[in-house]
Amino acid sequence: MRATLSPAQLKGFRKQLLRWFRAHKRDLPWRASRDPYRAWIAEVMLQQTRIAAVMPYYERFLKNLPDVESLASAPISEVLKLWSGLGYYSRARNLHRAAKEIVQHHGGKFPQTLDAALELPGIGRYTAAAVLSIAYDVPLGVLDGNVARVLARLRAVRGDLREPGRWRELSITAQEWLACDSPGDWNQALMELGEVICTPQIPRCTICPVSEWCRAYKLGLTDEIPAPRVRRATVRIRIAAAILRDPRGRTILVKDPGAHDHVLFSRMWQFPAVEVTRHPQAELQAHVRATLGIDRLALTELPSARHGVTFRNITLLPYLGHVQQLPKLPRTRILSLENLSHVPISNATRKIAAALVYQEEPHQR
Repeated sequence: MRATLSPAQLKGFRKQLLRWFRAHKRDLPWRASRDPYRAWIAEVMLQQTRIAAVMPYYERFLKNLPDVESLASAPISEVLKLWSGLGYYSRARNLHRAAKEIVQHHGGKFPQTLDAALELPGIGRYTAAAVLSIAYDVPLGVLDGNVARVLARLRAVRGDLREPGRWRELSITAQEWLACDSPGDWNQALMELGEVICTPQIPRCTICPVSEWCRAYKLGLTDEIPAPRVRRATVRIRIAAAILRDPRGRTILVKDPGAHDHVLFSRMWQFPAVEVTRHPQAELQAHVRATLGIDRLALTELPSARHGVTFRNITLLPYLGHVQQLPKLPRTRILSLENLSHVPISNATRKIAAALVYQEEPHQR
């Protein structure tokens, strides 16, 4: 690692970054108060999700579940429905479990110590440090992808930042450089800098408020730091799904772990679906016969859709099948297609349903 800032340099650096943040910070809904519940919900939603995508979900979630008590007492189906479309649904399940623990063991208040926070489901070092510093002024530095990139450029750290030893050193830097009198603002300032100025591609160095302390900028290395991460090879998957419709316009949803449920459908309600290879229609018919007992099912092909989950490149192959009667079986749910939004479903299920809407509605130019 490169030499750190001197005490005098660090003092000037902190002062300039905090001045910039307080003058230019974006007006985001979770910055309206220091309520630990609001900070916690925001930090969890923002994991692996863009701010623009999070904002409507955040406001809807807080409107329906305004405090930890309401979250703890809500059925998990309601929590998942409010989360539906945001992805990475284990986050919602962990929020629900953690809320119950906070109510039962912490008097309904997010714990104020790092050790207690880390014991909650779904809470890691970054989330705990972010919430505790923002809500309680606990002097804990945060390190996520944005902050790591900022620190790496400031110190001209080459190589893969996620390499354990390098990440550990950056964590130490994040803590050593922390403005302990304003830890919440400081952590948010570093994150904000990484979001709007010190971006992964084409950083805006000429308007950066702390460029005079940046070694990568002085050495002309901002395009090389951080080093590109080695990406996992793309896996291509095809999933065939059946939209079964009875004479009353109703359909059936299942909870079926057989079709990449934990990845694609997130253990939520979905259309009967199965991973297919060379003969998707025949393979789907066999799956419906085996799981729902529906034989001699005629299927009409609907427009396909693309869906991405981490390293998976998924092609969704929807089919429409008309049946006289939908089976009533465990782990199934019968409802009208218009009421799909009333139950927790994933984005993949929404895309499958949209294929039928596209097929039936005249195309408007």
